[in-house]
Amino acid sequence: MDAQVKSEEKYAKLSIAYEGKEEAKLVCSTVDKIIAKYDIKPETYICNITDKKDVMVIEYQDDMDRQAGDIFEEIIKTLNITICN
Repeated sequence: MDAQVKSEEKYAKLSIAYEGKEEAKLVCSTVDKIIAKYDIKPETYICNITDKKDVMVIEYQDDMDRQAGDIFEEIIKTLNITICN
């Protein structure tokens, strides 16, 4: 599993690449639990990268208080992701 973070003034995006059904379940359940704890809600979607790899994208727009960074950090730590660009 690896991740990529992009952010601009009021916009932040976390992309998490994973492989297989086990990682998919882990990523989806972890992200859902963490996002549910916060008032600010993102747009999320899943894209297929290859036959074996998918990516979950979590986007916050109009993040005036810049909460997304803390949320992303919690997700990354909970999933034990060590590669994050």
